[in-house]
Amino acid sequence: MNDTNFGSLFRKRLVFIVIAGFCAVMVMQLFSMQIIEKTKYSVKADENSVKPIYQTAPRGVLFDRNNQVLVGNKPSFTLRITPADYDKKLTPYLEAILGAEPGYINKILIQNQNYSKYIPRRIAKDVDFKVIAWYEENFAKLSGVDYVIETQRDYSFNVTGAHMFGYSKEISAAQLQRRKNEYAMGDEIGSGGLEKAYEDILRGQKGIKYVLVDSHQKTIGRYKNGSGDKPAVKGYDLVLTIDKDAQMTAEAAFKDKRGALVAIEPSTGEILAFLSAPEYNLQDFASVTSNEMWAKLNQDKDKPMFNRATMSIYSPGSTFKMLSAITALEEDVIDTNFRVNCRGGFQFGDRFFKCLHVHGTVDLETAIEKSCNTFFYQLILKIGLDKWAEYSKKFGFGQRPGLDIPEEAAGILPTRKYYDKAFGLNRWPKGILVSLGIGQGELSVTPIQLAQYAALFANYGKSAKSHFLKGYVETNTGKYTEVQPQYYDIGISKKSFDVIRHAMYRVVNGAGTATNIRMPDIAIAGKTGTAQNPHGDDHAVFVGFAPYDNPKIAIAVIVENAGFGSVAAAPIARDVIKAYLQKDKKVEQTKTDLAQSGNVSEKKLNAN
Repeated sequence: MNDTNFGSLFRKRLVFIVIAGFCAVMVMQLFSMQIIEKTKYSVKADENSVKPIYQTAPRGVLFDRNNQVLVGNKPSFTLRITPADYDKKLTPYLEAILGAEPGYINKILIQNQNYSKYIPRRIAKDVDFKVIAWYEENFAKLSGVDYVIETQRDYSFNVTGAHMFGYSKEISAAQLQRRKNEYAMGDEIGSGGLEKAYEDILRGQKGIKYVLVDSHQKTIGRYKNGSGDKPAVKGYDLVLTIDKDAQMTAEAAFKDKRGALVAIEPSTGEILAFLSAPEYNLQDFASVTSNEMWAKLNQDKDKPMFNRATMSIYSPGSTFKMLSAITALEEDVIDTNFRVNCRGGFQFGDRFFKCLHVHGTVDLETAIEKSCNTFFYQLILKIGLDKWAEYSKKFGFGQRPGLDIPEEAAGILPTRKYYDKAFGLNRWPKGILVSLGIGQGELSVTPIQLAQYAALFANYGKSAKSHFLKGYVETNTGKYTEVQPQYYDIGISKKSFDVIRHAMYRVVNGAGTATNIRMPDIAIAGKTGTAQNPHGDDHAVFVGFAPYDNPKIAIAVIVENAGFGSVAAAPIARDVIKAYLQKDKKVEQTKTDLAQSGNVSEKKLNAN
């Protein structure tokens, strides 16, 4: 009996000790969690109930030189998936509502599978509001799916400018690897043109806000009344050198044409109009660009993605005759009294080089005015290849212009070294030189180089490095900072420039090859050209500037497979010059009227 009582008592005490020990452990654990490690577990609790929402920063707006919007922003809906919470059974329904092909969502998830499963993946940008309405009606059943309101580029301002502006796109895995400290998966980054060149100031700073969510990830309120939130900061606005009216006129003129146009303010190097035709539609890149769209653009025989204005090389044709002329004057090879008798061409060795007409006896100015090939066939033989190449380099040929967009070609400037490499030391035929005299042969230039060439004739050899950015506006302060151009002088005498400039004036206003673009109120000086094309019809070329006495715009136009420069290229140049100068006159008159009225100072007006 006693043994039985003892056993029963022992068991009771053992059970009591076990229960007491368990309670002690629980108390200690609760004490640790509630007191010692309170901060740690508070953070864990917050992670379970607090959801961070990142806000993309609007990119900076692009304005023209007169503060007219060229590229803006607009709100758009972006649908996202967070893989950790996503039920793949929802995929067919999402693809159906988005109108996507089967496998579309799975492809996105596979492409981004190396990133944290808690980071949302963008699956559709710029989605229609009906998709958002469908989501709001069914969000309780759409675990791991949400949407955010972001901004995307707005191209509804009547200017295309695709090759100039470029576009932004979702950062690639390779780019993210290189810049992982600056970007996160799904961020936008500039691609091509000014969007790429000025990415660092255009992109702005992302914002973040914290919200409280329930077990279904539905937002139920702000976290700590938003005390930890950071608003997104828009990127800097860029004020470009482009004139919207001139740009619109150029784009309208090149509808259904191929070629390029560049217009520059001669004294500052500011680009007033810039076009490569055909262009692509930037709106196709504002959201997700389909593989079909990429394939269509890249397979198009007209190559709309290729920037002809800076990358395509053309023979300059007769527009290069001024280069030989100014070289000969500067080097005292000839003077203004030098004459050549044109009988329809020039015999050199066993080859006859043709001229378009029988011009008779012509001096230098008349040879430029009438575009006499015979005169320049003989002139370059007097100059020689070395001096011709030296002065060509002074004018920027054979080298990249150094624009503030990333795509540029140097063109081809033949030199003695070039021909020795091609034919052997001093074994190249001297007839090659004759063709160079009229801008043919191996010589190739880009449209931007031709525009700079025209600007140097306009401003007596003084200009600035060509550029698109006039200034920028800081978002937080509103401070405007103007970019200072890089000025230069190629060191050629005013006397020589006066002769060539006057000859260019006669081309349009005398009895020259471009009298069809003569205007009563604007004096244009220029030179036409017809560039040989081994792959089809010749290209039409024109370079020029205006007004003659006080140049405000220099221009180069190339229209592919269009024949004579006077017929196809010169009228386009005239229309762009007119669009720019007539508006420029109105702006200056408005400034004068306001200043005279006493409402605003002349100094402040000029600053604007």
